[in-house]
Amino acid sequence: MKTPDILEKREGQDVPFLKDLAACTKELKERGYKEDFRVDEDGLKTYGNSDKAYQSNEIKILNFYRFEGVSDPGDMAVLYVIETNDGIKGTLSDGYGPYASEDVSKFIVKVKEIQKEIPQANA
Repeated sequence: MKTPDILEKREGQDVPFLKDLAACTKELKERGYKEDFRVDEDGLKTYGNSDKAYQSNEIKILNFYRFEGVSDPGDMAVLYVIETNDGIKGTLSDGYGPYASEDVSKFIVKVKEIQKEIPQANA
């Protein structure tokens, strides 16, 4: 998976920052990760098809991004980039830290294939 252009350089700063959650999600959708996933007691589902539930061994997390609000801890979120074993691509967002969903957290820890791409500022 090619890392989305999610970094932005801020004036006067040497270190690039992640863009916000909405900008990152938009860019991933443009790259083909169109489905919005959710987790319930049956497993991972798309919002468009609640009949099919994927189990943790049926998905890969290709990447994930953590966002932290500058002034509001309620802005803490994590975005998972997911591909299912039958080729469905999408994202799952969740709160981070004390705001995390217990159902999502329990599901994610069972996923065996999790990758993290480290974006390069000069790449």
